[in-house]
Amino acid sequence: MRGRHVLIVEDEYLIASDLAERLGEIGIVVVGPAGTIKDALGLAEDPNIQLDAAILDINVRGERVYPVAKVLAARAVPFLFTTGYDEEQMPSEYFNVPRCQKPVDVHKLAYLLKQQLN
Repeated sequence: MRGRHVLIVEDEYLIASDLAERLGEIGIVVVGPAGTIKDALGLAEDPNIQLDAAILDINVRGERVYPVAKVLAARAVPFLFTTGYDEEQMPSEYFNVPRCQKPVDVHKLAYLLKQQLN
């Protein structure tokens, strides 16, 4: 996964910072982290930004991240969710998207990312 560009969308600063640092340690190039849906959309929609995958917190400052997921899907960028929500609280179109329950286990997250990128 070394050198892969991964967008992180997470509104909790400490979680975002820790996640970015730990992913950086395994060679991932972190894009963001974006702490708002507006910032995340700006990064996801920018054709000049390389994105190989994304990690999306479902609830970002009270807004759902699904508009960002839609942009990423249109760009054929794989993504996964980090969340405390269960499947029943998600739109059915995202039932098959991998999820990592919070608190996030970085090893599980890296494993899921690797699956998405292969």
